Amino acid sequence: MSDQPAYKRVLLKLSGEALMGRRDYGLDGNMVSTIAADIGSVVQMGVQVCVVIGGGNIFRGMSGAATGMERAQADYMGMLATVMNALAMQSALEKNGVVTRVQSAIPMATVCEPYIRRRAERHMEKGRVVIFAAGTGNPFFTTDTAAALRAAEMGCDALLKGTQVDGVYSADPRKVPAAERFETLTYLEVLSRDLAVMDAAAISLARENRLPIIVFNIHAAGAFAQVMRGGGRFTRIVEPH
Repeated sequence: MSDQPAYKRVLLKLSGEALMGRRDYGLDGNMVSTIAADIGSVVQMGVQVCVVIGGGNIFRGMSGAATGMERAQADYMGMLATVMNALAMQSALEKNGVVTRVQSAIPMATVCEPYIRRRAERHMEKGRVVIFAAGTGNPFFTTDTAAALRAAEMGCDALLKGTQVDGVYSADPRKVPAAERFETLTYLEVLSRDLAVMDAAAISLARENRLPIIVFNIHAAGAFAQVMRGGGRFTRIVEPH
């Protein structure tokens, strides 16, 4: 494991569920603080960090659509949930002394900045963490796709996806104990095997931009910092040489 970070600029994708801790819904303050401290330690390495957070802990568009709500309307509600998560993470980061800006794809000037790519880049160059909220601003696109899009726009060296498990498995290891764990995968292997790590649009966008995806367990203490130094357990999704 190296003392030097493996990447200079990264995007961290967190699911809304990652912020729930042991709760059934909503936010677990201790979990938010733990993740914020981990992000702060990566910023202290000199790494430029931006973040995309899902909203599934508060509202999920797909489940709203399944109950008879119009899908586009349900997705907009999900985007608003991501803004709530982003503001909570901003508060936790700033308690750790990490200057943070939230930029929303749906403008809401009272609570955060609108998404402006060049402004976001400038914030990161100054050592600030930028949290991108409200997904892509469009219904029918997941926050995974938003993460791949923002990582490409920001010129990130890698997209790190913090999940509940330590990499990509052939099935959910919490339900299928014999599931196979992968150390390395190609984008096409993820698509052809229909591995539920990110949706196809996100994988395709990462592949087009040769953006490595690193999947790790965000709940392991200090895992983000450890992965940034090349240590810990994770799965890399990359283009074959």
